[in-house]
Amino acid sequence: MSWRIALRAVQSASRLSVVLVAAVSILSGCGKEPGKETALALVEVSVVTIELSDVPVSSVYVAQTQSSQAVNIQARVSGFLEKREYVEGSMVKTGQVLFRMDKKPFVVQVDAAAAALQRSQAALDVARANLARTEPLAKKNALSPKDLDEATGQFEQAAASVEQQKAQLEKAKLELSYTTITSPVDGVASFAAVADGTYLDAKNAQLTTVSVLSPMWINFSLSENEIERMRSSVSKGLLRLPPGGNYDVEIELVDGSLFPGKGKITFAEPSYNSHTGTFLIRASVDNPKGVLRPNQYVRTRLLGAVRPNAIRVPQRAVQQSAKGHFVWVIDQKSHAVQRPVTVGDWLGDDWFINEGLGVGDVVAVDGTQRLASGMTVKVKSPVLPSAPPGSGK
Repeated sequence: MSWRIALRAVQSASRLSVVLVAAVSILSGCGKEPGKETALALVEVSVVTIELSDVPVSSVYVAQTQSSQAVNIQARVSGFLEKREYVEGSMVKTGQVLFRMDKKPFVVQVDAAAAALQRSQAALDVARANLARTEPLAKKNALSPKDLDEATGQFEQAAASVEQQKAQLEKAKLELSYTTITSPVDGVASFAAVADGTYLDAKNAQLTTVSVLSPMWINFSLSENEIERMRSSVSKGLLRLPPGGNYDVEIELVDGSLFPGKGKITFAEPSYNSHTGTFLIRASVDNPKGVLRPNQYVRTRLLGAVRPNAIRVPQRAVQQSAKGHFVWVIDQKSHAVQRPVTVGDWLGDDWFINEGLGVGDVVAVDGTQRLASGMTVKVKSPVLPSAPPGSGK
C-alpha cells in the first residue's frame, strides 16, 4: 500500500509541474508583444472640436389658419328666396351674384313711392302758383297778411312732402336692389344655409359666408413660461432677437412640406388669455393660389433670432448620470476625461451647451459607451456640426 501512495504522489507532482510550465509559457508569450495587444484594446471614437459660432435659431409652434376677412352674407330685407346663383364651395368674385330674392313686392313698392312723389309734386306746383298770386296782392293790401302766411305755409308743406316722397322712393329702390345679393369680396363661398323658396327674415337672414384666402392669417400662442425664458436668454446674452422683432414666419403643412412663401407677424394680443395663460400672436402670409384654407392646423417656424457665440455638440455626445449631464473630452494625450456640462435647448440633432466646454475642446461623439476616465482612445474621424433647421445649408 505504501508504494501505491508514493506512486500517486509522484503522478500528482508531475501534473502540477506541467500546469505550471504551461502557465509560465502563456505569460511569457503575452509579454513578448505588449504593443500589439495594447493597440487592439484601444477604443475608437469619433470626435467634434468645439468652435464658437453665431447660430440661427428657430421656434416651432402649432398654429391654425384664419381668413383675413370672413364676410357673413345676410339678407337685408324680408321676403322669399328665389334662387341660389353660385356653386357652393367655389371661388367667387367681388360683385358676383350669390342669391336672388323674389323682387315683385319690392317693384310694387317702388311704383307706389313714385306715384306718391308725383302726387306731392303736383301739390307743390299748385302751392307755388297760389303763392305767386298771393304775394303781389298782399303787397298792394288787396289781401291780408294772413292770406300770404297761409299761402307760404302751404307751399313749404308741399315742398317738404316732395322731399319726403323722394326719400321714400329712394328707400324703395334700395330695398329692391337688396333682392339681388352679391359678394362684397373675392374669396371662397361656403354652403348655402337656407334652401330656395325659404322665407327670409331676421331669424334666418344668414345665407352663407365668403372667406378671403389671400392674405391668410396664422394664429399661434406663446405661453407665459416661453416668453419669460426668451426674455431671460436675451438678458444673459444667449439669444439675439431680430431688429424690431421682425421675424420671418415659415409655415409647415400637415405632410411636412413647407408652404411656398413666408409671412410676417402683424399682431400681438396686448394681454394674456385668462383661461389658457397664453399670448396670441398673428402672422399674415400671401396665399394667391389658395393652398391654405381657413381653420386648418399647421406648424409655424419663427426665423430671425440668433444664438451668438454658441457652443453646440451632437445630442448623442451628451450623456446623463445621477449627478447630471456630462460629455467625454479627449485631452492632448488621447485620454478620455469626463466633463460635466450644463445643456440648453435642442437645435435639430445638436444640443446647445451653456457651461462646461470651451473653444478647442475635443468631445467624443460616437463610441463613448466603453469609455472610462483616463482611458487611452483612438480618434477615428471628426464629426461635422449639422446645419440648423431653416438655415438652407
